[in-house]
Amino acid sequence: MIADDLRALEAALFAAEAPMTPGELAAATGIGDIKGALDRLGSAYEGHGIALTEHGGRWSFRTAPDLAHILRRERPEPRKLSRAGIETLAIIAYHEPVSRAEIEAIRGVQISKGTLDALLEAGWIKPAGRREVPGRPLTFATTPDFLDHFSLASRRDLPGIEDLKAAGLLDPIDLAMEQQLRLDAGEGDV
Repeated sequence: MIADDLRALEAALFAAEAPMTPGELAAATGIGDIKGALDRLGSAYEGHGIALTEHGGRWSFRTAPDLAHILRRERPEPRKLSRAGIETLAIIAYHEPVSRAEIEAIRGVQISKGTLDALLEAGWIKPAGRREVPGRPLTFATTPDFLDHFSLASRRDLPGIEDLKAAGLLDPIDLAMEQQLRLDAGEGDV
């Protein structure tokens, strides 16, 4: 019976058009202990050309990371995000739900409607309701597609300040300002 459960789970994952939640998998297969079945199936695929992966609470089969280069095909390059788009996406990811005015306050400049439209079109952000303040501004949050695209299991997997420093991704001016703020706060040498 266990082998039949794993075969049903494997078939459901292969036939799925998109990654599936454990609840969707349980409903599709009738498996009661879906977590245990996913663990067993993942173990069965260890070392194979495909791997069972979980991103944002959704499960799917993907090419094993060490073999992905074999399957790269020439395809149209997706439209690249502008610097404003990347900054806006980062602000939304780290501060969600966040309104347009809050994004602009953090960035220090206004954002064009096209920036949010591009992120909405990519499926990486979605409207997340309205704030209960005058004007009732619309807020934005990231989507499961955002997590899936960037191979994040959850928002907790976003890099922290120390990770960004180690990767050399912080602007030297930002680092100097941060150091000055610490000195001003009486934290001494950093």
